Order: sequence, then C-alpha cells, then structure tokens
Amino acid sequence: MQELLNTATLGSIYLLFALGMALAWGTIGILNFAHGATFMFSVFVVYLITGAVELSMIGVLLLAALIGAAISLLTQLLVFQPIVRRARSHSSAELRIILGGIGVAAIPLAIAERVTNSAPFAIRSSYEATVFSIGGVRLSSTSLIVIIVGLTIGIGLTLWIRRSKQGLALRAIGTDAETAEGMGVHRELLALGTMAVAGALAGLAGGLLAFQLSAMAPESGDTLLIKAFAMIVLGGLGSMGGAVIGAYVLAGAEMLMTILGQGTWVDAVSFGLIFLILLFRPQGLFGRKEVRRA
Repeated sequence: MQELLNTATLGSIYLLFALGMALAWGTIGILNFAHGATFMFSVFVVYLITGAVELSMIGVLLLAALIGAAISLLTQLLVFQPIVRRARSHSSAELRIILGGIGVAAIPLAIAERVTNSAPFAIRSSYEATVFSIGGVRLSSTSLIVIIVGLTIGIGLTLWIRRSKQGLALRAIGTDAETAEGMGVHRELLALGTMAVAGALAGLAGGLLAFQLSAMAPESGDTLLIKAFAMIVLGGLGSMGGAVIGAYVLAGAEMLMTILGQGTWVDAVSFGLIFLILLFRPQGLFGRKEVRRA
C-alpha cells in the first residue's frame, strides 16, 4: 500500500510535467525542448522572490504557474512562432523548432547554475507538511495535494480536449492545420493559449516537486524531459488520456525497480520503454496509426 501511494505521488508529478509537453506537441505540433527549463526556472524565480517575501503554498504554486506561463508564452512569441511563419510548411520547421527549444533552454539553465553555483535551491514558505499514519501507511499532506492536483488536472484536461469547442479546434489543427485554418480556426491565437497552459503546468509541477523534495537542482528539468518523452510515446502522441496512463505506468515501473533493489536502473527504464514502444507499437498504447497529430 505504501508503495502504491509513493507511485501515485511520483506519477502525479510526472503527469503534470508531461501534460504540458503532450498538449503542445500533440495539438499545435510544438516539440518544446525548453519545457524542462521552464519547469526549473519558474521555481528558481519563486526561490529568488521568497528570499525576500515568505509566501503560502497556494501563493507559491500560483506564482510558479504564472511565471511558467509567461516564459512559455515568450518562447512561443519570440522563437517558435517566427520559425513557423518563415518555414514553407510545419513539417519543414520541426527540426528548427527543436533546435530553437534547445537554445532557449540553455539560457535559464546557465543563469540558475551561475546564481546557485549549481547547488540545489529551496523555496521559503509558511507551509508546514503534516504526516498521516493509517494502519502503518504514511502519507504526507504534500503527497495528498500532489495526487489530487495531478489527477484533477489530468482528467479535466483530457475531458476538455475531447468535449470543448476549443479542444475540437486544437485537435483539428493537430490533424490538418491548413484545413483547420481554412475553416476559421485561429491557429496562432490557439497556439499562444496552448503554450501558456503548457508553461503553467510546468511551473505548477515544479512548485509541487519543490515542496515534495524540499529542494530542486538547476538540472532537474533535463531529467524530467526524457521521462516525459517516455510517457507521451508510451501513451500515444495526441492522446491526453494516454499521457495520464503513461505517467503512472512509468512511475510504477521505476518504483518496482527501486523495490527490487535496482535503483541505479531507474533512469534506464524510461529509455527502455521508449525503445520497446517504438519497436512493437510505434503509435503508443492509445495512439492511432492513421493520424500524425491529433
């Protein structure tokens, strides 16, 4: 039971991080390699602010989400959008989008490493965690908040994509952007909104992870970036529900390796899952063969 709770907590952090990437990649076709840096730098800015002003947990999480949204929005406006405009087609812009994201990611990472001397940094907050113990199973209030927030946003975003008009428009862009634009879908406006939501999710995930682990390193986002690929590929590109399942499957696989005393192989699980899925089911568990992005 304790292992299941730990898996649910870890999977919820993974989920919040991967949802932003899955949303941008599966709908507007932006494979954002700066997502990990957005995740880390949102918390880093909050760390600088809370050095002067102590905030509550809600204040920290809201601030981290707002900073993440602003960073992601600026990245879209200044880097990705100009690349897409100048390219002959979106497919010809994909490599330049990846390289642009890598370039953007290097800047906040360098700033955080310089200021902290590559040491972990911690947010100052008035929040104090409480630990509940029921039948020998221990659960902290922080873990409970992480699980509730992760599941609520994961299920809510999946339903929104499937049932709302905006979700339908995003899926139309993912299927055929040119035709969607011809039918009146404002592609650039939706892209800005999508990137803002993706950045807010990255900031929120970063804030929750900072509370869960008590500290974060400047390189934390890079590690999660690879894991997010594994979750999205496992679930199927374009399937938000698949990303939800992929996050908890990856967390469960990593927890199993830890229980078996093979903790050094935890990171290799991500690469192994990517390799196996690409080899035997390239569309992922819930993806569709005939649709490239949806």
